[in-house]
Amino acid sequence: MSLDLSAGVLDRALFHIENTYHIPNLRVSGHLCRTNLPSNTAFRGFGGPQGMFVVESIISDIAQTLNKPHNEVRCTNFYVEGNNTPYGMPIISCQLQRCWEMLLEKSDYARMVEETANFNKQNNYIKRGIGVIPTKFGASFGIPFLNQGGALVHIIKDGSVLVAHGGIEMGQGLHTKMLQVCSKSLGIPISKIYINDTSTATVSNMTASAASMSSDIYGTAILNACSTLNGRLAPVRKNNPDKSWEEWINIAYLDRINLSAQGFCKIENLHFDWETSKGSPFSYFTFGAGCSLVEIDVLTGDFKVLKTDIVMDVGKSINPAVDVGQIEGAFVQGMGLFTMEEMVYLNESRNTQKGTVFTCGPGTYKIPCFGDIPASLNVYLLHNAPNNRAVYSSKAIGEPPLFLGVSVLFAIKDAISNMRRDNGAPVVFRLNSPATSEHIRMLCCDSIASKVMKDKKD
Repeated sequence: MSLDLSAGVLDRALFHIENTYHIPNLRVSGHLCRTNLPSNTAFRGFGGPQGMFVVESIISDIAQTLNKPHNEVRCTNFYVEGNNTPYGMPIISCQLQRCWEMLLEKSDYARMVEETANFNKQNNYIKRGIGVIPTKFGASFGIPFLNQGGALVHIIKDGSVLVAHGGIEMGQGLHTKMLQVCSKSLGIPISKIYINDTSTATVSNMTASAASMSSDIYGTAILNACSTLNGRLAPVRKNNPDKSWEEWINIAYLDRINLSAQGFCKIENLHFDWETSKGSPFSYFTFGAGCSLVEIDVLTGDFKVLKTDIVMDVGKSINPAVDVGQIEGAFVQGMGLFTMEEMVYLNESRNTQKGTVFTCGPGTYKIPCFGDIPASLNVYLLHNAPNNRAVYSSKAIGEPPLFLGVSVLFAIKDAISNMRRDNGAPVVFRLNSPATSEHIRMLCCDSIASKVMKDKKD
């Protein structure tokens, strides 16, 4: 048996089980099971998407059973400012309704619904469906002591600045944002600032670059260090208002002013009582919404995403280009999670042991490729939504958009429902994740699929 992250993943799944919906009476229990399958590490979202998928499936079935528009059922039950989550955390600065309304407007949702209905009436073997999904993601590490980090800022006597922090740049744009934080705080161009390689020799006791918290933690630490330096330089600037940055630094150096500062960030007011199941385990919530239009081939189960629109609440973005890239990448990764990436294990045979992983390479384990990206992918950032709980009013953006990939799954489910309605089959049904072509094909319930299922039973 190997140690994995199941406990932490389960915790976050339970904290996100209600997603964006105010459910006054809710009790959920989570249980970990030991299996004979290999242990796994955590995936982007860390259990949050899996928890939110549960309630979205319930909402979808409620809408189908009541024969009401899905977007109306969802909107009717949204959190509003001042509501409390099932674990007692208040919803503050709730931007959910604004994200939702902006999404419906930008996607031209009403027209898309009408056009999709007309398309489905005119086509027997190609069906279209729409999925519109909200999200609410809590920002913080699940374990309070992990919500800390440090930074070190040196001002060199020639006026250049060297910054070291505990975060890892892995292509997500962390260093770029940290340069911007330092530039804005010191009031100098980014061209004068350099990022040092991450090392415990400069910043020790660092927290993993995870949980979408690196910009919050290390940005605040850098801001803290820069504030110290600004305080030391304040008399120099006051006494020499007409001098340049380089001249100020030279004066400070000659006056033996310390031009190095260490910064630290500790995310405050995080707590949760497991005895009472009450507390505030997150610093704040990031909100968003996504709408996808898909087209399925009912004879093969193949699908393509025609259009996706996303609106995300990113607070006051430090770097909109970086944030849009994160949103696009997270969405496509989430689409793969919910529609393609299926683990298949073999039964025991002459050549294989029971439990052997079949989907162990690119020939059998499918991830999104260029052709799977929506033909039209539009990302919009919500404006005028500052967040006073993070550096320069920004918000965590690494993991929150991933769940919006499930809008593709629910669009597929809507398309299947249209086919099942034509065939006289029940429109309330279960579509497991991932919604692969095989599952799509068999759920269409036409004469061919029905015969295959009958022969399988016989």
